[in-house]
Amino acid sequence: MEMADKQQQIIQRVWVLLEPVTEMEGFELIEVEYRCESPGWVLRLFIDKPDGVTIEHCAQMSRLIGDVLDVEDVIQTSYHLEVSSAGLNRPLRKIGHYRHQLGRVIELRTLIPIGNRRNFRGILQTVGDDHIGLMCDGQLFEIRLDNVERAHLRYFDSIEG
Repeated sequence: MEMADKQQQIIQRVWVLLEPVTEMEGFELIEVEYRCESPGWVLRLFIDKPDGVTIEHCAQMSRLIGDVLDVEDVIQTSYHLEVSSAGLNRPLRKIGHYRHQLGRVIELRTLIPIGNRRNFRGILQTVGDDHIGLMCDGQLFEIRLDNVERAHLRYFDSIEG
């Protein structure tokens, strides 16, 4: 099995295992990353809560998540666990994430080019069940969510000045 496939498999298992745990604690699991960085493997989870996430919340969730991962033995190699707030430029992963950002500026990269481009930055105009409408450079692009490699909010670009 290729390393990228193994990483995706671990990310999927972590999502399935930890999403109910974070919800039970009053948080939403926004994103899961698992990658090799300079100190070694890092499992990074981004969480959110309607009234915000504090450092204490991250520490509390890190202990809980670490215990669950140890019991379930999802990752056999050594890794560093990081739990943090989704932040202002939060990742957009699920349909609900996009719905919360209607009218705001987002940035995304597609897996397959649309026209001759894969990188888009524009105002999120519409959100359907499996696609979004993004006004980018004066043109409305309809982008299927299964073609989105990664996307995130551009918070400061979204503030009217």
